[in-house]
Amino acid sequence: MTWPQALQEAIEQFADVFDPMERYEMLFEWAADVNELPIEEWNDANMIHGCQSQAHVECHLEDGVFYMRGGADAQIVQGLMAITCLAVNGRPPEEVVGIEPTFVDEMGLKASLTPSRSNGFLNMFKRVQDEARLLMGGS
Repeated sequence: MTWPQALQEAIEQFADVFDPMERYEMLFEWAADVNELPIEEWNDANMIHGCQSQAHVECHLEDGVFYMRGGADAQIVQGLMAITCLAVNGRPPEEVVGIEPTFVDEMGLKASLTPSRSNGFLNMFKRVQDEARLLMGGS
């Protein structure tokens, strides 16, 4: 898959780091860059189920192009949302539905995540794809 330039640069930054703790620190830095969903907008409808922390996403189309915003009470999850924004924002929803989240493997992050965090990330990514499907008018 060809990734957007900003995501490709992030992949290269993470791939150059071999220490899992340093990857976590980088993820914490990325957490500040997420298109944040303010806590006042968190609700049951935008909550991600199956994530060990409180995590929420809101997705919408602007001129037919997909965008997501996310918020979480854990910096790791917030960082994963920021990286996901790089992968999906600005794409047609049809592309978002077809993306495989292999960028997490390419970054070396999947190996650094606990099984619970990895599962939570996949639940979040699936939710984003489900939202893209709904925005396309599908079910």
